[in-house]
Amino acid sequence: MTTLIVGGSGFLGTELIRQAAALGHTTAATYATKPDTAPQAKWHSLDLTKARHLKEVMAEVRPRVVINVSSSKADWTVTAQGPIRIAMAAARYGSRFIHVSSDAVFSGTRVHYDESCPPDPLTPYGAAKAAAETGVLTVYPEATVARTSLIIGHGRSVHERVVHELAAGRDGALYTDDIRCPVYVEDLAAALLELAESGATGIRHLAGTDAVSRYELGTLIARRDGLDASRLRTGLRAKSTLPGGLDVRLDSRATQATLRTTLRGARLFCTELA
Repeated sequence: MTTLIVGGSGFLGTELIRQAAALGHTTAATYATKPDTAPQAKWHSLDLTKARHLKEVMAEVRPRVVINVSSSKADWTVTAQGPIRIAMAAARYGSRFIHVSSDAVFSGTRVHYDESCPPDPLTPYGAAKAAAETGVLTVYPEATVARTSLIIGHGRSVHERVVHELAAGRDGALYTDDIRCPVYVEDLAAALLELAESGATGIRHLAGTDAVSRYELGTLIARRDGLDASRLRTGLRAKSTLPGGLDVRLDSRATQATLRTTLRGARLFCTELA
C-alpha cells in the first residue's frame, strides 16, 4: 500500500512515516521548506498554495492513502483551503483521505466535546481548522476528519521544550486553568494509520483519556525527564492576553471503541515512559 504523508517533516509526520514504513507501506512525504532526514520516505516539495504542485505530487505518487498533518497556523490559504484541495485530489484518485484537525475548533464553553459537537472557534487558527473540516467533508464525504489535542512525544513537542526551558530557569509560567487531553505521538500515529486501513469516515476524536492542565502536564514531563518540577511556576491563562478556549476536553470514547490502538492519558504515558 502506498501512503502519502502531507506535512511529513513535522513532529507528527515524522512518526507517521516511521510507523507506515514499519507496516510495509511504500511511503512518500511532502515538505514545505526542506525535507526531513527520514530515509523511509521518498520526499516531495509541496506548496499548498499552488494547485499545480499538488497535482504533480499526486500524479507521481498515486497513493492509496493520504494523511494530511500540514498546517501553517492561521494562514487561511494553507490551513483552511489547502486541506480542501488535498481532499478533492484524493477523491479524484480514489485515495483514502485522513485530515488531522484540532481541538482549537472549540471555544471551551461546554468543556466536554464529542464528535457530534459543532465547532465554535474563538481564534483565527481555530476558524481555519473548522473551515477545513467543513470543506473536506463537503467535497469528499468518504474522508475522515481526526481531531486531536496537545501532542507529546520524545522531547520534540513545543510543550516539552517549554517545560525544559522553564525548569532551566527561563522566565514564564505554566497555566493551571488551561486544560486539554494530551495524546502520545506514537499512539496518535498508530490510530491514524488504523483509521486509514479501517475505512472509517466522518469526524473522529483522537485524544488522550486524561484532562490535565498545562501545569500538571509540565510536572509530569519534568518528573519523566528527571527535571526539578518545583522550578515550574504557575499562572492563569484567564489573566493573560492569549486568545482561545480555556478548558477544552475531547471525548474520544466513541472512536476508541472502534480501535485496537489505546489512546493513553498523560498520567499513564508519562509514567510508563519515565
